[in-house]
Amino acid sequence: MARILIAEDEDTLRTLVVRGLTQEGHDVIAAADGAEALDVLGREEGRFDLLLTDIRMPLMDGIALALSAARDYPDLIILLMTAYADQRERAHGLEALIHDVITKPFTLAELKVAVGEALASRGKPATGAAPDGGAADGG
Repeated sequence: MARILIAEDEDTLRTLVVRGLTQEGHDVIAAADGAEALDVLGREEGRFDLLLTDIRMPLMDGIALALSAARDYPDLIILLMTAYADQRERAHGLEALIHDVITKPFTLAELKVAVGEALASRGKPATGAAPDGGAADGG
């Protein structure tokens, strides 16, 4: 399975996403914001298959995180997530760096499909269990 780094500032959503992806068999590490995620990436020397980050976060947003991560770890797959249309527009032009933008709210099943497709784009194993329909939403 894949090694995934989650950057999400909302505790409840972060916990739900981590639990859902862990149930799929993935090794998941979570960070509360982009700055913390960048520290984790550096400490782990970029040894992740996927970065899943919210766009709108304090300290360092997901766009800045994605730009830094893509520069330093070009093989890292990057998925962005947001509930805000204006934030999704900010991700335009980053198509060469990111795999996709997931719109919140999403179900766990939708998240698992998006993660599976992103991992499949680089030949990583995607899932180990059937998806469930738990809902996830937030900023």
